[in-house]
Amino acid sequence: MVKLRSTQILFYVQLLLVLILHSSPSTCQEVEDEREFNYVEGSEKGPEKWGEIHPEWEKCNTGEMQSPIDLLNERVSVVSHLGRLKRSYKPSNATIINRGHDIMLKWVGGAGSIKINGTDYILQQCHWHSPSEHTINGKRFDLEVHLVHESLDKKIAVVGITYIIGRPDSFLSDLLYHIRSVADTKKDERVVGVVNPREIKLGSRKYYRYIGSLTIPPCTENVLWTIIRKVRTVSREQVRLLREAVHDDSNMNSRPVQPIRKHKVHLFRPDDD
Repeated sequence: MVKLRSTQILFYVQLLLVLILHSSPSTCQEVEDEREFNYVEGSEKGPEKWGEIHPEWEKCNTGEMQSPIDLLNERVSVVSHLGRLKRSYKPSNATIINRGHDIMLKWVGGAGSIKINGTDYILQQCHWHSPSEHTINGKRFDLEVHLVHESLDKKIAVVGITYIIGRPDSFLSDLLYHIRSVADTKKDERVVGVVNPREIKLGSRKYYRYIGSLTIPPCTENVLWTIIRKVRTVSREQVRLLREAVHDDSNMNSRPVQPIRKHKVHLFRPDDD
C-alpha cells in the first residue's frame, strides 16, 4: 500500500475543496433552470411562491429592496452628481441560449465594462423581458432588456432599457437569425460570433438609479440598477420571437412590480440638459 505524506494529503484536500466550491452554483447568480419557477400568478411556482420553493430564495418574499419597481415621479429625487454613464464596451465573441424563461446573449470572457462610483463592472450577458418589468409612473412597456455586469468582487450592476412597439430595434434585427435558431430549443447554446454591445443604443443621458435585486430567483439584493429614461422602439415581430422562449401559460416573463420599502430612487439629469 502506498503511504501518502501529510503534504500530499493536504494537497488533495485543498483540490477537493476547490472542486466543490466551483461546482456549487453561486447564490448571487440568476437561476438557469426554468422548471424551478414560472411567471403564472397564483400557481404553485408563480411569483408569489418563489420565496417558498427553496430556503435560499426566501429574499423573493422577505426582501426589502426587491426589483422591479415603479419609478414614480413623486418618489424620485432629481440629481446631477451621479455623472454620465461611462461605457467601455468592446466587441467580443458571444453565444445565445434559450433558458426557457428568456433568451440570453452571453459574451465569452466579458465585453468590456461600465464604471460606476469608481468600480468597473464587466458586461457578462443581456436578456429580454416582455412586457417590461420596471414601470414609469405606472406605465408598463412592451419590452425591457437587461445588461448584466459583474465586478471583480462579484457585485452586480444591471442596466435596463425599455421599449414600445414601433420601428425595429437594430441590435435585435442583427440577432434575428440566431434567436430563431434557439426559439424551439432548451439549454441549447449556439455560437453567434463577434457582437458589439455598443450597438445597444441608450438614446439618453438621463437615467434612474437605485439599489434593488435580481428579478428572478434567488432575488439577491444589493444589485445596482440603472434604468435609461428614454423609451426606445421595437417591432411586434421582434417581441413575438422573444416571447417564444417562455414556456408557461402566462406567455410573459416579467416579475410583478414590487412594493417600495427601503428603495431610494434618483434620476440623473445633467446640468446642461
